[in-house]
Amino acid sequence: MKILYAIQGTGNGHLARATEIIPYLQEIGQIDLLVSGIQGDISLPFEVKYKLYGFSFIFGKKGGVDIWKTIAKIRLFRLIKDIRKIPVNDYHLVINDFEPVTAWACKLRKKTCIGLSHQNAVLHAKAARPTKKDIPGTFILKHYAPSKIRYGFHFKQLDGQNFTPVIRSSIRKAMVTNKGHYTVYLPAFSDVEIEKILSGHKNVRWEVFSKHCRESYSTGSIQFNPVSLDGFNRSFVSCAGILCTAGFETPAEALYMGKKLCVIPMKNQYEQACNAAMLVEMGIPVIDKMSNCRHILTNWLAQNQTVKITYADNTKCIIAELIDSYACATK
Repeated sequence: MKILYAIQGTGNGHLARATEIIPYLQEIGQIDLLVSGIQGDISLPFEVKYKLYGFSFIFGKKGGVDIWKTIAKIRLFRLIKDIRKIPVNDYHLVINDFEPVTAWACKLRKKTCIGLSHQNAVLHAKAARPTKKDIPGTFILKHYAPSKIRYGFHFKQLDGQNFTPVIRSSIRKAMVTNKGHYTVYLPAFSDVEIEKILSGHKNVRWEVFSKHCRESYSTGSIQFNPVSLDGFNRSFVSCAGILCTAGFETPAEALYMGKKLCVIPMKNQYEQACNAAMLVEMGIPVIDKMSNCRHILTNWLAQNQTVKITYADNTKCIIAELIDSYACATK
């Protein structure tokens, strides 16, 4: 069986999850990898056959997606060309993790595409929603990477096609400790903005992994580091807590390890608003306005209460179910 596995390259969560899924797909057949997007900071430890520009949402420096930079970075004719060019019909199976090029190539050619992403679960009827509606955000989640068959991941299992998170093997096998520092990952904030957020807590050791930092440096009790998967993992598994965006993979891994967790959802990012709503239901503090940031951080740092969820390792079973659903759909 020839399999095309297409992965969204904006951010690092999709790529990190792919490192766990790819080995199981390799057991099933010949697999080619496709990554599109220009905002990732990590590389897959596997050969990528197709590396495409795609359609990325550009992180700003004030806490959210920069709408104007996102528009400026769109290469519409290139996107259309790639959609027409990618040979999806050469594959028996196309699996898509919120990647637009192959999703639309399959839709236009009436090729079965199986979606396997967190985004598929976000709009599930049982998933939490923010009180404020976001019509453009909902539209993007529905139509950015359409698929005929949809499987999803969320912080809680929602039904038989929407599962608990895939936790990386490096996290499952890690010796979890508490060395007292706090790990920070806020890629949509500049170093200056992060320093403003953290500087009011001078007795706390902060280890920041910054998208905008090229060399490590310190200012007061804040250590800034370039984004590195190995460096981040070391800091993460030994931290007292993590302050991060309301993405999916990092909060899920924090819950699995029982780390203190506080999130700041990115502005102009409806998926993160939905994630934040789910995390609030689970007792996780969310900073949704910078005006109450210091107050929430102070309370969070003072408390020792954590939420720990022992997510089962079901990845192999999920892949097997996905293959079965494909077989049924193509009979």
